[in-house]
Parts: sequence; structure tokens; C-alpha cells
Amino acid sequence: MIQFHSTEPLAPLSMGYLLEKASQLPTSEIRRIAQIFMLPKHQPKGPPPYLQTFFTDIGKLIVEMISLIMGFNSSEYVDDITLILLSIFTPKQTPAVKYDYVTFIANKIHDQFISLDREGVFKYTSFTYHLLLYHQPNSFSFPIRKLDSKRNRRSVIFWSSIFHNTSESPYTYNEFIDLFVHPETTLLIGFSPPKITRDMKKIL
Repeated sequence: MIQFHSTEPLAPLSMGYLLEKASQLPTSEIRRIAQIFMLPKHQPKGPPPYLQTFFTDIGKLIVEMISLIMGFNSSEYVDDITLILLSIFTPKQTPAVKYDYVTFIANKIHDQFISLDREGVFKYTSFTYHLLLYHQPNSFSFPIRKLDSKRNRRSVIFWSSIFHNTSESPYTYNEFIDLFVHPETTLLIGFSPPKITRDMKKIL
């Protein structure tokens, strides 16, 4: 379990809770969320899911954060569960509800490790990337910005754009491997692995 102690009360969060809330999500609430976070020309005419490209820049950032928390493989589509979590946010205001994300993520990671042999997929790769960056920032050579323009501490997901799978990312796939994956693997196994494996040499 991740060791975390909050100084304020946090609301419990679970998939069961989110599924129940999503099943009761009224059209009026979807319209309210859309007016805040979706582009005027892409206001919804039907039920979710909606393309992430329909959202404003702030909406996209929050959707990406929610996708990381939920362990989604992609944030390309915004479904009703994502809308439930998006609904607590209003730009420049404190979230209406403060969920216990740490316990939720810890439980999800535990469940995925238990079922890893059966499913063969671990869906919290992005989360572990940021965890490594947070605890080992000096092990990586790409630029890291911990503070914003007002010298306030930024969330770790904004420290670097090396993980962002977007067309605007300044990093290529090869740079991602060289600047992050190789140093990360070195940290995990304790020595620097070859960048070209024996199997890769056979293919080449």
C-alpha cells in the first residue's frame, strides 16, 4: 500500500461508486460540464463517449490526469466515468469533492498485479513513469520544470512533456527511449542494459 497521510478528510473512491454515479448522470449535468470544458462548436448532441479533441485545453489536461488515475490505455475518448470525475472541477476553483485518489490507485495497482499472469497487461505504466520521475529526478537528463511561472510547485505530471503522447510533444520515440526508458531500466535492474539486444541484432 502507498504510504500517504492527508491533512484533510477525503471522499472514498471506487469503481463501483463511479459506475453507479455514471448510470445516474443526467443530461443537464452533461450539458453543464460541456459548457465549461468543451469547445462551443463541439457541444454534445448525444450521450458520451466524446472525442478528447472536442475539449478545451484545460479540459484536455484534466481528462489526461483522470485517465492516468483510472489507468486507462488512452484518453482519446471521454466516457461517462471520466465525466463524473471531470464534474467536480471548475477552472480557478477548488474541486467540489476531494477524493482519496492514493488509496484508489494503490488498490487498482494491487488488483492488476494479482491478475497480471492472466491478463498480461499492466495499465498503470504512465503512473509508474511519473512515480520514478518524482523520486529520481536527478537520474534523467531531459529538462524538468518543478515550478510554474509564479514559482509555485507544479504537479509531477507537468514536470516534463516526455510522456505526453501528443503531436505537440517535443520528443521523438527514439528520444523517449534514450532519455527515459534506458535510464529507468538502469534504475530498476541496477546496471545499464544494452540498447540493442541480441534478438534485435539478429533482426538487423
